Amino acid sequence: MSNSSVINTLNVLYDSFAQKEKLVANYVLEHPRDVVNMTSRDLASTCDTSVTTITRLTKKCGVESFHQFKVILARDLVLNDEDVKVSSSISMQDVHGSLLNIQANKIEELKATIALIDEDAITKVINHIKDSSCVQIVAVGNTIPVAINAEYMFNEIGIRAVSGTIWETQLAFSMTLTDQDVLIAISNTGESKHVLQMIDNAKKKGTFVVGITNNAKSTVATRSDVHLQTATREKLFLNEFYFSRVSAMEIIEILYLFLTVGNETSYKYLSDCENMMADEKL
Repeated sequence: MSNSSVINTLNVLYDSFAQKEKLVANYVLEHPRDVVNMTSRDLASTCDTSVTTITRLTKKCGVESFHQFKVILARDLVLNDEDVKVSSSISMQDVHGSLLNIQANKIEELKATIALIDEDAITKVINHIKDSSCVQIVAVGNTIPVAINAEYMFNEIGIRAVSGTIWETQLAFSMTLTDQDVLIAISNTGESKHVLQMIDNAKKKGTFVVGITNNAKSTVATRSDVHLQTATREKLFLNEFYFSRVSAMEIIEILYLFLTVGNETSYKYLSDCENMMADEKL
C-alpha cells in the first residue's frame, strides 16, 4: 500500500472483506481523523469487533501493523487540502452541503487516480495505441458508457476504434483481433466473465491488452499486458453498490490528450470531424 492511500486501498478491497472487517473499513472511511488518534483496542471497541479483526484488516491492506496503517492514513490526511473537509454526507435537507461533499470526494477521486498511474505503463499504452491498426474497447454493464465514449474520442482523432452495447457483438469482434491491434478492457472489479472471455480471445491472437480496473490484483489486471488502476470514492456514499465512471473516464481523457496534443494528424482529423458535424449545431 506504500504507493496508494488507505482510503484507496479500502475502497478497492472492500468486497473481499469479511462482514466485521467491513464495519471497521466503514468507520475508517467515515472518520479517518479520529482513527489516527485511536489504538487498535479503541477502534475494535468502537466498531464492536476484536483486535484480531483489526489486525486481519491491516494485513489485507498490505501493512504489518495498525500503527503503520495509521501512519499512512495520517500522511494521506496531511497531503489532502486542509481547507477541504471530505465527508460522506448527502441529504436533501442540506443540498448545498451535500453538493460540496460530492465535489470534494470527486476531486479526491481524480487526484487519487492520477497518483496511481505508472508513467512507464501509460507511455507503453500510448505507443501501442499509436501503432495499432484498430483499438477495441470492451465493457459490460455500467462501464459500457465509458467504452462508447472512448470509441468516439479515438475515432475523431483518426485512431480506428470499436466498441458496442451488446456483449455478444463485442465478443465476436474480439475473435477478429490481430497482433497489430489493441484491446482495452474496462471493468470495476476486474472479474467480469464476459470481459475475461474477450481478453482470452485477444491474447490468443497476440493482441496487446490494457486493463482498466479498480483492483490491481483482479483477474483482468493480471491477464492484461498493462494495468491502469482507477480510484473510487463512491463507497463513501453507497455502502453495498458502488462504481464511479468518473475515474475510468479520466483515464480515457488522459490517453486522448496524450494522443492528440502536438500531433498534427490528430488535429486534422479532429478539425475535419468537427467541420462535418457543424451543420448539425445551432
